This record gives sequence, C-alpha cells and structure tokens, in this order.
Amino acid sequence: MNNNAILKFSNLKSMLVFLLIMAFSSFNCGIKTETKTASQQDTYKSLVTPVKASFSENMPWSQRMAESVIKRNPESWMTDFRKTPRWSYTHGLVLMAIQKVGKANGDEKYFKYAKDYADVMITEDGDIQNYNITEYNIDHVNPGKILFDIYEKTGDKRYEKVIHTLRKQLKWQPRTTDGGYWHKLRYTYQMWLDGVYMGEPFYAQYAQKYNQPQAYDDIANQFILMEKHSRNEKTGLLHHGWDESRNQRWANPETGRSAEIWGRAVGWYAMALVDVLDYFPKEHEKRDEIIAILQRLAEAVTKVQDEKTGVWWQVMDKPNEKGNYLEATVSCMLAYSLIKGVNKGYLDEKYQKAAQKAYDGVIKTFVEVEKDGEMHLHKCCAVAGLGGNPYRDGSYNYYINEKIVSNDTKATGPFILASLEFENIEKKSGM
Repeated sequence: MNNNAILKFSNLKSMLVFLLIMAFSSFNCGIKTETKTASQQDTYKSLVTPVKASFSENMPWSQRMAESVIKRNPESWMTDFRKTPRWSYTHGLVLMAIQKVGKANGDEKYFKYAKDYADVMITEDGDIQNYNITEYNIDHVNPGKILFDIYEKTGDKRYEKVIHTLRKQLKWQPRTTDGGYWHKLRYTYQMWLDGVYMGEPFYAQYAQKYNQPQAYDDIANQFILMEKHSRNEKTGLLHHGWDESRNQRWANPETGRSAEIWGRAVGWYAMALVDVLDYFPKEHEKRDEIIAILQRLAEAVTKVQDEKTGVWWQVMDKPNEKGNYLEATVSCMLAYSLIKGVNKGYLDEKYQKAAQKAYDGVIKTFVEVEKDGEMHLHKCCAVAGLGGNPYRDGSYNYYINEKIVSNDTKATGPFILASLEFENIEKKSGM
C-alpha cells in the first residue's frame, strides 16, 4: 500500500472515530460542554476568594515571580490576560509552577491559588467548562497536570473525573500513520513540538498513578517520532512542525517540516523531556532513548545561545537576520530544561554553566523589578502557530512579526521552574 493510500485510509478511520464520538456525545456520555451566559459571569467571584500578593526583601526569585503573577491576577483564571475563564494550557503551566513554589516553602496559598482555577473551571458534576473532547486539541490536556496534587490532597472525585476525561482524550487522539499525535483534529497529520509538552508529561504521570506500564512505550515514541521528523540534520535543532501529508503550504514538500526553528517550540519540547522523566520508570528500556534525545538537544541549543547575553533568539539559528530579537519565553524554558537536566543527572555538568548564563541573562535582559518588589518579564512572543485562519505560513517574517508582550505565562511559569531548580542547588550547598 503506497503512502497516499495509507493516508486516505487513516483519514477515513479518523473521520469514522470522529463521527462515532459525536454520536456518543449526543447521548450524554459524561463529557459535557457548558458555556456561561453574561449574567452568570458574576458568579465567578462567588466561587473563590481572591488571593492577596505580598513581597519581602529576601524573597527568592521563584516566590517573587509567583507573587507578581498573583498581584496582577488575584483570581487564578485571570492569568494569561483572560477576561473570562478558559480551560487553557497556559494556566496549566503557570499554576503547576506556582504549586511547586508552595511545596518548596510550605505556604498553602499557592495550593489554593491553583485549586481556585480548578474550582472555577470544573462543575459540580466533574465536567470542564467550555471543553469539547471531540476537538481533540492536545493543548487541553496540559491543565490536567495541576489536578493530581489537588485530588490527592482533597479526595474530591470531581478532579479525578477530569483526569480520566483527559486520559480518554489521549486514547482517541487522532494519530499519524506511524503513531504520532495530531496537534488537533483540524490540523490533520500534523505533529508540533508544542504538542509533546501538552500531552506527554500528563500521560506519564497518569500512567504512574494508575499503574499503566503499557503506556510508556507510547509516551517514549512521541518523543522519538517528533525528533525523527523535525530534527535538522545540520544543526541538530528541531523545526516547529511536521506535516505527514505534505498538504500544508508551510510544509516542505520533501521533508514535511515547517521552514524555521522557532525558539519557544524547541523550549516546549525540551521542558517535556525533563518533565516526563519524573514519571518514567528507571528500568524502562526507552528511558535512555529519551535522555539521549535531551543530550542531543542540549548540545544543539547551547551552540546557538547568544554569546553576549546567554539567552536565545526568537528564530534560534538566525541571530543576524533583520528583525530577529532576543526572546524571553524560549530563554526561560531552556534555562529550566538545562539546569533540571544537570540536577537530575541527565546532562553533563558542563551544561550547568550554560544554564547559569541563560538564567542570569534572563534576569539582566528581560526582568524589571518595581520598588514594591513586583517583577515583570518583557519581550515575550505572545503566540505563534502554523496554518489556521488567518493562515500562518511558518516563515521567518511570520515569527518575527507576531505580537510581543510582557508577563506572558509562557515565560513566567518556566522562570519560576528554573528559579526553583537554582534555589535547590543553593539549599544543597548551604548558601
């Protein structure tokens, strides 16, 4: 069977799965979507009590950034510049980081801040507000990571029901012909670097908690396939996306890859590697393959680290091109990934120097601290993707012209995580 025939068959299979699930949904199979009316918006404030921020002179960077996020967003659903609540991968990232701050210092308000988001987004029946499983948007899996701790601490079955719902999404997530997850149902035959972070750490944590050892082969294969299809042979860096069908305008007709090396996409993949290993069995035969991918990626990204500042560029491998700029989200993500890789023993200690240079560079290049202690992180690419409407062609000009903002959760979350890793080193050394 040739490739075109395989793709046609797989597409038909995916469509049948989609139609079946739509049919099941019409019979109230336990996965509901619910939209708040304008009058109901006022009820959000009654669901939670806003958390108050406070700063002190000797507060570590991780806690200072967590407090800054809280100050700007006293209710946790407000993060990522939200005016109404939304089930979003960005909330999953920054609230998971803030949960870790609470574990590090024992302050319960950080746990409450994350839990408040869950309580706004999850109904009394254990359904997710405004979530539609049949979209098969892998971004929607990421917020589920904050629920493991919340469920463990409260025992509330609503949170566990959502955890199982998100695992169900992964079970039926459409795949490429070699088994890689599509980024979304409407992004047919496309794997994105972002999607590995959105799905795999949650998947691995679920497999560990619910004793599903058979899942680890599948989890490892997502990393292996992504590297196989997106890795640039010359630089070792990874292209943002891969289209198996080669139908997208952004896809190279020979390789299927998008054209450019977008920094944050590489950052997502790097964070996924170091995070998934937290839940990956040490005796599993593919664990070493994941570590080897991380080692190859660390070598590649440190070669394009800006020599002067230690941070990274929006389009990573084109520092001298007109319009390119040093970008905060990729720099925070890679600082975190490198230092965690060293701390966990996955990476050679030589990478600690590169991680420290990156972290110091983030603080010097992007961070602003106000008199009251509130922190700001500047020069964050707001968002970038491939395809869609209006069409995103993945070109150099596309990436450098996306909106630039401050205090994006895709920077503040990784900054907190990186800070915690460096603070752990200080604690161990008795500093």
